[in-house]
Amino acid sequence: MGHDQDIQTLALAVIHAEAQAVLALVEQINDQFVHACRLMLACKGRVVVTGMGKSGHIAGKIAATLASTGTPAFFVHPGEASHGDLGMITRQDVVLVLSNSGETSEILTILPIIKRLGVPLIAMTGNPGSTLAKFANAHINVAVEQEACPLGLAPTSSTTAALVMGDALAVSLLETKGFTRDDFALSHPGGSLGRRLLLKVGDVMHSGNEVPVVPENALISRALLEMTNKKLGMTAVVDAEQKVVGIFTDGDLRRMLEKSLDVHTTCINQVMTRSCLTINADILAAEAMQIMEQKKINALLVVDEAHNLLGALNMHDLVRAGIV
Repeated sequence: MGHDQDIQTLALAVIHAEAQAVLALVEQINDQFVHACRLMLACKGRVVVTGMGKSGHIAGKIAATLASTGTPAFFVHPGEASHGDLGMITRQDVVLVLSNSGETSEILTILPIIKRLGVPLIAMTGNPGSTLAKFANAHINVAVEQEACPLGLAPTSSTTAALVMGDALAVSLLETKGFTRDDFALSHPGGSLGRRLLLKVGDVMHSGNEVPVVPENALISRALLEMTNKKLGMTAVVDAEQKVVGIFTDGDLRRMLEKSLDVHTTCINQVMTRSCLTINADILAAEAMQIMEQKKINALLVVDEAHNLLGALNMHDLVRAGIV
């Protein structure tokens, strides 16, 4: 049994080997990569992704990533494809094939059928001279110098390289298509990711009587009472037309107490924060969270285009809504 240090050394060697394999891919972002992207962008059907063994596992992940980022895709097992599943491929589709050797027998068996259908074929291999690479309309080279497996047998660096190249394809397509966070959310409606992306400020803000608000000529004592009753750690300050002119927060209260001002005689407009940050109700709640974190604030007032007060939002509301 090896020493703990030996185990750590082996693990580090794997990470370094795979990191090198990924960095080497920079040289392969070339005309062939762009051609592969163009073929997928022009695709009116789906991208059919296939691969055998561990390449198949990577192919499945690439298909899922493409599908979730606006490029309809699905995985077909090459062994099943030759027994009927190839019927799922239409003339509108594009086929993306993964094979490190480029000579996988199950893949080569279905190549003539793909060619007969006349669908564009994109190959991702570690062997540019292989049968698959020569058959392909676009070939992406994902060759690695060595596998991270010390025996050089188990696919390790090669599958990592293919996975990263698949992500590069998916994100390049996403950006080129102008795929947005809203589009992403529509394909991920479940779970916390869906909540984060679909919820808007208007869905989680306090509105109506729940919004702490005082007129700009109110005394500080009234503002403190409003803050206590509404429990949001702040109050909006509005003019006679209900337009926001400022905010009074717990932080403003601490600064006011340091000045020994009388809460029963001092007007709120003397101690409020005038140029306060406001947001619109139709922005994503996740964006509101980002604003709060960047500005290091715990609450935001929600206004319309005319700066009329619509609602209030604090960090706890976003936490409760599952945005974090």
